[in-house]
Formats: sequence, C-alpha cells, structure tokens
Amino acid sequence: MKQEDPFKALADPTRRAIMDRLRDGPCNVSDLTEVLPISQSAVSQQLGVLRAAGLVSQQKDGTRRIYSVDGAGFSQVRDWVGSYETFWDDGLDRLRAHLGKGRN
Repeated sequence: MKQEDPFKALADPTRRAIMDRLRDGPCNVSDLTEVLPISQSAVSQQLGVLRAAGLVSQQKDGTRRIYSVDGAGFSQVRDWVGSYETFWDDGLDRLRAHLGKGRN
C-alpha cells in the first residue's frame, strides 16, 4: 500500500468526519455508514486513504474489520503543528497581559 500524506488525507471533510467518529472508539464500516451520508463502498474507500496515511488501523473480528485511530500516524502532523506553538504561546502571553491590565 502506497504511503499517503497525512495532511492530504485530513484535508477531506468526509475523512475528518470519519476520524471524529473513530475518536469516540473503534467501529466497523456499517457503524460509519450509519452516521455519514455516503455509501458503504465510499466509506471503505475513505478508510483506505486514512490507513495508507497511517492515521487508522484495522483489525479483523471474524468477518468484520474494526477500524480505530492510529495515534502513531499523527506524529508528522503533531510535529508540524508543534513548530507553530511559539505563536500560540506569544498570543496567550499577550492576552494574559491585556486581561491583567483590567484587574487594576
């Protein structure tokens, strides 16, 4: 399976909706089809992209496949977003200073 870019995988709103559902716990394709306005085959296709990006793992349970979030796949995303942390910290520091001025 070709390794996909996790940023491209997460750029699609349907795949983000799948990730949001999987964040609540593992589920199968039928579970996802119940909460998404797309077909079972479309859900399977989107899961394939997420698996190729390392964001979702799959386990067999009899004839069913159970999908869950693969936290290890988020390392590239976490590292990139983390490189902008200083901007958040600076903004929070400015907000704290601004809010502190009103307390005097």
